[in-house]
Amino acid sequence: MKQQDAIYVDGEWIRSSGTEFIPVVNPASEEVIGHAPAGSPADVGRAVAAARRAFAGWAATPVAERIAAVDRVREGVLRRSEELALLVTSQMGSPLAFSRLAQLGLPVKNLNIAARAMETLALEEVIGDTLVVREPVGVVSAITPWNFPLHQITAKVAPALVAGCTVVLKPSEITPLDACVFAEIVHEAGLPAGVFNLVLGTGMNVGEAMVRHPDVDMVSFTGSTRAGQRVAEAAAATLKKVALELGGKSANIVLDDVDLDSIVATVVKQGYANSGQACACLSRVLVPRSRQGEMEQQIALAAQAWTVGDPHDPATKLGPVASLLQQQRVRGFIESGVQQGARLLLGGAGQPEGMARGAYVRPTVFTDVRPEMLIAREEIFGPVLSIIPYDDVDDAVRIANDSDYGLSGGVWSADRARAQATARRIRTGQVVINGAPLNLEAPFGGYKMSGLGREYGRYGLEEFFEVKSLQGAM
Repeated sequence: MKQQDAIYVDGEWIRSSGTEFIPVVNPASEEVIGHAPAGSPADVGRAVAAARRAFAGWAATPVAERIAAVDRVREGVLRRSEELALLVTSQMGSPLAFSRLAQLGLPVKNLNIAARAMETLALEEVIGDTLVVREPVGVVSAITPWNFPLHQITAKVAPALVAGCTVVLKPSEITPLDACVFAEIVHEAGLPAGVFNLVLGTGMNVGEAMVRHPDVDMVSFTGSTRAGQRVAEAAAATLKKVALELGGKSANIVLDDVDLDSIVATVVKQGYANSGQACACLSRVLVPRSRQGEMEQQIALAAQAWTVGDPHDPATKLGPVASLLQQQRVRGFIESGVQQGARLLLGGAGQPEGMARGAYVRPTVFTDVRPEMLIAREEIFGPVLSIIPYDDVDDAVRIANDSDYGLSGGVWSADRARAQATARRIRTGQVVINGAPLNLEAPFGGYKMSGLGREYGRYGLEEFFEVKSLQGAM
């Protein structure tokens, strides 16, 4: 059991002023595997003060030195990658093979991409007699979720640091332990005291204080839309810059010219990866009404191959969801689908066979789902696919866009030009054409209730700057 009893502030591990500890629970075994301090607003005050003191010096540090520091952090993550993968799996249940591939592969790429993007970003531009300059925004509060814990940390911290910002990080209280290892890596990389700070605790006590603090210049938040609304409201009091990467309910449009045999395994993967706990999960599968029966058979067969089990077992494709509370939430959505008249093809709300303990959810597939049903409108964050029939492409686009969210989407077609034409009509920040892999250099973020701003690559890096015009400078 790992007892984490300190927070990282101003280059040192110090005791939290909070008097309580939050248990860290393995969702596969339901066992407590560690504790982390329930931090306080006073902890936030100390961390923000340290970040404010460090800001001027770090912003003035040559760009090449900031990039080199982040490269050293990347090297440290690589050295401890197996330890970190095991921690992520034990805290939130990702199969270990997936943790090694994605939960650690993505952070390493984030650190590298941010550093390389900074090497090529133009910090000055001449417009007539005016010099336009980019300056680091200042002190950044980074608040991250549990589903891809280290990925989301590095997606915020890496560009903020190379931009010249200083950071106060609050990870999810469900997954604090990998963040502590990350702080150790940052310390070993030799960043100046106060440039990076880590405060552990809940959103209510720590997150709220980080958002409201008058010496914080920007909040970068990833989480639910409801929590994001709260962040925006709290940040509005000081009109600080806000970047929000929030929820999604993304549609995967299968056009009528597709060979279903060749795509169905990927369609299921796009909905089930990480046990469906991904904001960009493509959980609404839109199929031509004329091919609905064929697609039902194919998806049900492919979904059966997603073996539920111990996340340390190489044969496991679906580990537990992140907590027993999340399990209850997902089961509630499944029950609502049945009650509202969707036809259950596979799975259901019960505990998977042979899994007496753990926050496990059966791989579930619904069909005859109507767009107004709860399972078609709300982000479930579990391994639940909804098959929705459509009449023609216009109908498919209408259904896809009939959502409060606008984070991601997918289009499948044998004709790439037709797929692109359809993708252009979908009102989301990202559309995956024919199962293309994630490009971490391309911008990621949402329309509508899915957020504000963009992450990844040059677009994500630019979020951490202010733009100043020096009139008459030239």
